[in-house]
Amino acid sequence: MTTGYLLKKTNLSDRELDEIKAAVKKAESRTSGEIALALAAESDTYSFWELLAANYVAAGIFVCLLPFANEILGLYRKFLWYVSDWTLPAFYGIATLAAIVLGFFIMNIPVLDRMIIPKKIQDKAVTARAFRHFAESGVYETGEHSGILIFVSYLERQVRIIADSGIAEKIPQDLWNIIADDLAGGLKDGNTKDGFIAAVEKCGDLLAEHFPGGKDNPNELADGLVILGE
Repeated sequence: MTTGYLLKKTNLSDRELDEIKAAVKKAESRTSGEIALALAAESDTYSFWELLAANYVAAGIFVCLLPFANEILGLYRKFLWYVSDWTLPAFYGIATLAAIVLGFFIMNIPVLDRMIIPKKIQDKAVTARAFRHFAESGVYETGEHSGILIFVSYLERQVRIIADSGIAEKIPQDLWNIIADDLAGGLKDGNTKDGFIAAVEKCGDLLAEHFPGGKDNPNELADGLVILGE
């Protein structure tokens, strides 16, 4: 999924991205904490599950075609001069292979992906991808270990908020999970920008309470939404 397509699906224009960035700046102005945002197209390729589903579809088509073997042979005899012993097996083989290939591409449609991939697999993939970006983006490297990552995975429509060790000592994860659930609900309703801004404001309130801003308040992380679409 390309970045442009991801932004289109989430209804995020350049102006709305600027509004989200401004919300992060405003929230961070009241705290020494840092807020990082990331939006991923998906947290895994899920190719195994898509191929498995395609094979099930192909198997179903194969079974449905079996009772029509005589009719299929009749069509071959009608249009071909010569029909050999391998004509019918070849037809079933080609039809099954075509069904697998076509099914695999169809299963890449997000709404179908969410249906065929087990919920536990999606949960694990989103969590792993969020922690990976947490490490890659350097959220854990802030001076007071007071950085948090708001990570959204579009395909799974799931949100993870990961707090660094300094925050985790003062603010329980349950509070971040509530904010994450609210943002996930906004995504499902198509309110991506408002959902991000509301989440940033709530995170800013919590951080300001436990990590108030001081005279020396460097901006250690980028304020904008990082797109991990491609």
